[in-house]
Amino acid sequence: MTRGEHTYAPERVGVLARFREDIAVAKSKDPASAGTLTMALTYPGLQAIWAHRLIHRLWHGSTPRLLVRLAAYLVRMVTGIEIHPGARIGRRFFIDHGMGVVIGETAEIGDDVMLYHAVTLGGRSMDRVKRHPTLGDQVTVGAGARILGPVIIGARAQVGANAVVVHDVPPGTVAVGIPARAVSPQEVEPALMYYI
Repeated sequence: MTRGEHTYAPERVGVLARFREDIAVAKSKDPASAGTLTMALTYPGLQAIWAHRLIHRLWHGSTPRLLVRLAAYLVRMVTGIEIHPGARIGRRFFIDHGMGVVIGETAEIGDDVMLYHAVTLGGRSMDRVKRHPTLGDQVTVGAGARILGPVIIGARAQVGANAVVVHDVPPGTVAVGIPARAVSPQEVEPALMYYI
């Protein structure tokens, strides 16, 4: 993936089909997953992404921006997850636990991405430009990680727990440390990858 190339490509998928897809992904990625109804009612990551999909459509429609921002604010109050209405998020996105996740306005997230709790996809500029990260397909971001600025996290890359990423991460590598550096997956202890 090169700078300026976007992975986000919204597809027309029915609401019920997307709901089932999200539940299936959550069940596959969470070993503590429960029944469908329990997950729908008690998984803030699922609730936040479902609400975001509606809010994102409203953001790009004729609904007054203040009302859209208020809806996003209410979702943040209920779930503990803050997703700006302008953020672009692909399919089969899963946030595990979710508390403290922040996703900025110009963030772009590909398909099959997973975030753990307390992740920030933030900006480093006050200018009204592309100022938030782009995550490629199949990226996993560990708990407490901070990805800042218009950096690109390549497809299948992983960002370790509590890493601070301010530079691009090549596809298929692992970013660890403060500031983060890219290493091969074999150099990282798997048990310490996502949780601290």
